[in-house]
Formats: sequence, C-alpha cells, structure tokens
Amino acid sequence: MADKTLVCKDCGKEFVFTEGEQAFYKEKGFDNEPQRCVDCRRARKQQNNRDFRR
Repeated sequence: MADKTLVCKDCGKEFVFTEGEQAFYKEKGFDNEPQRCVDCRRARKQQNNRDFRR
C-alpha cells in the first residue's frame, strides 16, 4: 500500500490517507476510505456531541 491523496467532501481540501491509516481501516474491517479530512471529522464529531447533549 502507498499513501493516497483524497479530497474532503466537506471543505474540498486534499488530505493524505497514509499507509498506516489504511492498515488500521483494513484491520478494523472498514470497507470505505475516509470522506473527510481530519479537521472536518473533528468538527463534525464536536457538532454531533453538541446535538446529542441537547
């Protein structure tokens, strides 16, 4: 496996899906590659946590 450059579906920025991350996804049984960059994933998680607490 080699590093892959993906495009975030939220902000449109390119981000790197590293070889190590790919191995982790495979180990966990995840079939799909990440759709969002780290910053957008973090922001989405925070938003979901805020919505959950209401």
